[in-house]
Amino acid sequence: MSAPAHIPEPAFKRVGLLYHPKLAESRVMAAEIFEAVESRGASGWVSSVWDEAAIREPVASSDLLIVLGGDGSMLRAARLAAPYRIPILGVNMGRLGFLSEAQPAEWPLAVEQTMAGNCWIEERLMVHAEHQRQGQSVGVYEALNEVVISRAQLARVIRLATYIDGGYLTTYTADGLIVATSTGSTAYALAAGGPILPPELENFLLIPLAAHLSLDRGLVLSKGVTVCVQISTDHTAALTVDGQYEVELANDDEIVMSAGPSVGRFVRLQEKNYFYRTLMRRLGYQTGKR
Repeated sequence: MSAPAHIPEPAFKRVGLLYHPKLAESRVMAAEIFEAVESRGASGWVSSVWDEAAIREPVASSDLLIVLGGDGSMLRAARLAAPYRIPILGVNMGRLGFLSEAQPAEWPLAVEQTMAGNCWIEERLMVHAEHQRQGQSVGVYEALNEVVISRAQLARVIRLATYIDGGYLTTYTADGLIVATSTGSTAYALAAGGPILPPELENFLLIPLAAHLSLDRGLVLSKGVTVCVQISTDHTAALTVDGQYEVELANDDEIVMSAGPSVGRFVRLQEKNYFYRTLMRRLGYQTGKR
């Protein structure tokens, strides 16, 4: 009688599988990956990526998340995983998938390589934003892509006095202002005309939205700066975090932003120069040599 096949020790022993609740195929794939993970000697758990309350406890005791969805799902997972330094393997089931590492048909090989430890971990800066009112903190937020300060429902400009490390920069008269990380440079900031930054840079982008008779150029800020924005409006404004959370802002409120205490960590299976190739493919440009 032959000896049973040896199963190598998995590189990650407790794995969370997060599916998109509105994509039936995502839920089915999560069940398939769950079986694959447990067959390799790890333990797994499954949840909707939207159910943040249910996710928080099991995330804290996990050492890998596999996210089945688009960039929105990856952003949600990254904010939950970052405080625990848990890496994320993304399987793209959305439109662009800038943050994901594998396409749906590639998941068996991607999971096999990851569980065997044949991967590297990429770290990405997050922005920490504190909402202050009359000198008191009323909210703290972490964003992987960007923080946006903008007018609310009325189509009227707001004035945003902006300070860099305590020094006055300018007052934007605009629809809003984007403070983006290098990760966010391919999101809203790109749509607003900003430059694309490679993910390893720890700089912020400052991109005004529809500036009127004020500075209308985007700025790349030095690593490690603190940005403070003071809001002047005769109606209401809004603070939006990664396009997923919105907070109402009032006249004289301040938003103070700096590098976050945690970073987003992502499993990569490609070479370390993957970003430019992926960027061209996601944007629909041909990547082969002429």
